[in-house]
Amino acid sequence: MLRSLLAASSASEPLLTRSHRQSGTTITVDLSKTYQNIDGFGISQAFQRAVQMSKLPVSEQRRALDMLFSTTNGAGLSILRNGIGSSPDMSSDHMVSIAPKNPGSPSKPLNYAWDGSDNKQLWVSQEAVHTYGVKTIYADAWSAPGYMKTNGNDANGGTLCGLSGAARCSTGDWRQAYADYLSNVTITHLGFINEPELTTSYASMRFTAAQAAEFIRVLHPTIAKSNLTTKPAIACCDTEGWNSQASMLGSLRAVDNMLGLVRLTAVDTSQPSSPMNARQPVWQTEAADLQGAWTSAWYSRGSAGEGWTWANNVYTALVNANASAYLYWIGVQAGNTNSHMVHIAGTAPNTRVEASKRLWALGQWSRFVRPGAVRVAVSGAGSSLRTAGFRNVDGSVAVVVINSGNAAKVGVKVAGSNGMAAAKAWVTDNTRDIGVLEANFDGWPRQCERPVEVYGDRGAVSCGWEWRAA
Repeated sequence: MLRSLLAASSASEPLLTRSHRQSGTTITVDLSKTYQNIDGFGISQAFQRAVQMSKLPVSEQRRALDMLFSTTNGAGLSILRNGIGSSPDMSSDHMVSIAPKNPGSPSKPLNYAWDGSDNKQLWVSQEAVHTYGVKTIYADAWSAPGYMKTNGNDANGGTLCGLSGAARCSTGDWRQAYADYLSNVTITHLGFINEPELTTSYASMRFTAAQAAEFIRVLHPTIAKSNLTTKPAIACCDTEGWNSQASMLGSLRAVDNMLGLVRLTAVDTSQPSSPMNARQPVWQTEAADLQGAWTSAWYSRGSAGEGWTWANNVYTALVNANASAYLYWIGVQAGNTNSHMVHIAGTAPNTRVEASKRLWALGQWSRFVRPGAVRVAVSGAGSSLRTAGFRNVDGSVAVVVINSGNAAKVGVKVAGSNGMAAAKAWVTDNTRDIGVLEANFDGWPRQCERPVEVYGDRGAVSCGWEWRAA
């Protein structure tokens, strides 16, 4: 059995010649039927993962950045999720706050202490934006600084002083001070809580849905009155799982017009599977296999950390659940788990980076489905193919196909278009990472080569095609 992922882009009339149409599967793209817009795909380097990255040799730093953000030899990721620090120092992997010292009262100005680094996230952000053209920087707070919270600590839960239902704080109501604190971050999207239903030993803060709506009413006008040239969109609420976020939507209806997007985390088995009844775009902001030992495999037995698995996870989120963005938890990190997609191996000064097939699986989507694309209808795939179509802002059309059946030729017909100028194809499998594949402009692209066989006849291969409009 062949397991494969195919990606394509075009705005064209039939790609297949008549002599071939009877010998394979033809997928038809209908540009007249549209679904959600796509904001992009990305990662985070929060909790000092950017610091780890900055300690690599200079040549390996560039390789790592290329792997993440390059649209020519990397995954072409288009969203960077930064953590907003809340800790008083950088011990362990804590994210230090830009206002680490208590001013003594919420009515007093915050004591900002900008170190020009932001846990090295500024460096990664500058590279992403200025070198690779990334336009979406999403900043997310796991907690407010401890002096603003009911427990006096940025870790171990607690909530924001002044919220309805929160324990009374002797220092007063810190809601506006926290809004002021957040409004000093220049980014495109802003989140003020993360996994608000959890209490953890690291930065964490409890919020109910009603409290989130209450705080949005404070944060929204604060951002509007700020001196920021670009006002970030408010995102809520990074709950742990699709169903948890869906359950919060009722309480957020009253602040719908203040929200830019709905977001959630979904690690391990908590993946999106069906549409959420939200009026804003929905992002999957933190997906990962946190339990498995590090693997760089594309397909072996379909385990949680393999690239093939993540190609399917992204498909399910975008097609079955109408997600507008998909972010893996960490991009580059040391450690022997699958929490990240690029592994820091070796010991200083000879550390190096190694990419997993999870990165290239995400890249098969991100390289071809660009920010601003709209998902369109596809048909004719058959039972063994999972297909998704997208029209990009530049007029090209991307088609992603995942093949779980036997090897077969697949062609794409894009109805209602004005012709094409070129055809290209790429493949990811156990030996190639978004590698160029031969494609015929006026007929079938060459069939994906037979994959490496694993456990009898079970193999895995990922193909991608790109057609450009004339």
